[in-house]
Amino acid sequence: MKLKAIVFGISVLSMTFAAQAQSNLLNAKTPEQIGIKTAAQMESDNDKPLQYGYVHDRDVLMGKMVWEIIDLDERINFPLYFPVDTANIGKDRRSLFDVLIKEIKAGRITEVYYDDYFNRKKSLQDMKSSFTYVDTTDAGREEINTYYDDYKSGRKVLDAQYIDKRELSSIDVSGYKIKGYWYFDKRQGEMKYRLLGICPVAPEAREIGAENPDVIELFWVYFPAVRDVLHEWKAFNNKNSAMPITFDHLLNSRRFSGVIYKEENVYGDRQIAEYMKDNALNQLLESERVKEKIRDFEQDMWNY
Repeated sequence: MKLKAIVFGISVLSMTFAAQAQSNLLNAKTPEQIGIKTAAQMESDNDKPLQYGYVHDRDVLMGKMVWEIIDLDERINFPLYFPVDTANIGKDRRSLFDVLIKEIKAGRITEVYYDDYFNRKKSLQDMKSSFTYVDTTDAGREEINTYYDDYKSGRKVLDAQYIDKRELSSIDVSGYKIKGYWYFDKRQGEMKYRLLGICPVAPEAREIGAENPDVIELFWVYFPAVRDVLHEWKAFNNKNSAMPITFDHLLNSRRFSGVIYKEENVYGDRQIAEYMKDNALNQLLESERVKEKIRDFEQDMWNY
């Protein structure tokens, strides 16, 4: 009887999640009604991100800050990257970069910074030069030189065909840098991870289309402050589209592949590439060594 009750409870819970994920898809009479929850759904909806438990400083037996890079070319990281073309897809399907930019413009994400230590805030105006590039083409310069007096007096206006305008979009994002803290909670006797910051990495708008563009850190977002916003947006679940996963859940549960490129150290938190120069293999091995060092601490706690 207990087994039947457990199975029944799981089935009911699964159907509840599925109903929430479909958002009135099967009951909609018109396409506009898709995604609009019924009054009963809104009344019973208590869908919030899982709260972090309070951790006292005395409960942290060991801690290590690490920085990782998430490469969006890896298949496991595709839910963070796609869809890149939102013209012919539902308004609720967006990439993580689109979500961040949209919510920053809407003013719902305010904890945006220049660096990964969250020292100085960065406004949307400060990002403008990285996101948009406008310049006159060579043909446009020739046109201006030919009819210089007409353009100077305002009798002629330069056509759009002579203007080179590039805008950064989600298709140009190559990866994400994340900052997190591994710590051993002695009260619960286990190693835990807390994500602190996330940063999209992409070339500047002026270098879009270049053969080997240099990538930069666009901005750093303090993750604990944006969990409520990211929980409202869903990433695509390739195994079951009726149960998408929120970006908050995806990042907190570490459903991605990342490589450590820096750990906090006495040398001013220098990166692995600074002391393992010109050798990608050694850099990768050093990244694995840092990972094993953190993992071994938890294992050693249970050796007597």
